[in-house]
Amino acid sequence: MKFSRSRDQFLSRRFLFLTLALILCLSAACGKRRPPLPPTENVPQRTELLSGVQRGNQVILSWPAPRRNAPVGSVQSIRRIDIYRVAESMDDPLPLTEEEFASRATLIGSVPYSSIGRATEDLTYEDTLTLNEPVRLRYALRYVNATGQRASFSNFLLIEPATRVSQPPTLLSVTNESENVVKIRWQTPPANVDNSTPVNLLGYNIYRTDRSQNEPAQTPLNNAVLTAPEFNDQTFKFGEEYVYIVRAVSLGTGGAQVESLNSNTLGIAPRDTFPPSAPTAVSTNAAPRRVSLFFPANPERDVVGYNVYRSTDPNAPKDAWTKLNRSLLERTTYQDDAVESGLKYFYYLTAVDTAGNTSRPSEVVSETVP
Repeated sequence: MKFSRSRDQFLSRRFLFLTLALILCLSAACGKRRPPLPPTENVPQRTELLSGVQRGNQVILSWPAPRRNAPVGSVQSIRRIDIYRVAESMDDPLPLTEEEFASRATLIGSVPYSSIGRATEDLTYEDTLTLNEPVRLRYALRYVNATGQRASFSNFLLIEPATRVSQPPTLLSVTNESENVVKIRWQTPPANVDNSTPVNLLGYNIYRTDRSQNEPAQTPLNNAVLTAPEFNDQTFKFGEEYVYIVRAVSLGTGGAQVESLNSNTLGIAPRDTFPPSAPTAVSTNAAPRRVSLFFPANPERDVVGYNVYRSTDPNAPKDAWTKLNRSLLERTTYQDDAVESGLKYFYYLTAVDTAGNTSRPSEVVSETVP
């Protein structure tokens, strides 16, 4: 029958298709399981931006925080940064291979993963020294990942620390002494860091920061090393909060300047409680039913206006005089039209600043209305 022949053709073609599929699958090792590949563990690249400075009996190292840029699906992570140091004689050859450094270096400390993970700025490490004789120190660091694999060493940092550096000064007071000055005073350090005397002291550097920052500014307020134990800060602003530190400056190796460790900190929040000076050189001019007053502007930059007072009795208490202006007078002239002919009037002025401080009264001037 025709139906039977079609059914046989369909089964034959299906059998042929399954046979070919089986051959192809076996030739390609279909279904064969391979062992899973381990996650890629990348060793971080080395940094070439290690820098440092001596401060007191410490060498403070710094370098940019490494980025946590693990690729998706990998287990790359930095667990710590190891810090290495080699102490060399001053006449040792300067060139040194990485292999030679590795064989001579001492692991002096590590920066843990927790610090790296949160860092957004430079990382630091403080190496405290015992300074007895001249020495050249060579530093390097390298990253270590979760499985203990180490990157190559960083660049080498060479430092020849001075053996006698001053102890830090002691801040005594920070006071807002006038509208333009915050005065900082401190006590001279008694000895060097090794307790030797006389003190290796060239002068001082003073630093200021606001309370929202954790570290003092990197640039001192003073343009040149200070020789006296005090400083007038004239760049402050009222309404801000400041913290000050001071460092002694010593003569280091090769004539370089070496700062001490930080002094104690003292803070201040300057408030404008200083009234402006009294207006001066007030002059008058009379005309029928009018008296005009003229005066120069006050020298203070924060003066916002003036008040004008009048009386017919120059001996009356100042607080009994009549205030003529309803709002602060912003100009340096005033015209009094509420006068009568034949009477003598007396005037004085006060200046007012942005903080609401009011000056003393000016000298009294008078005019008779014609």
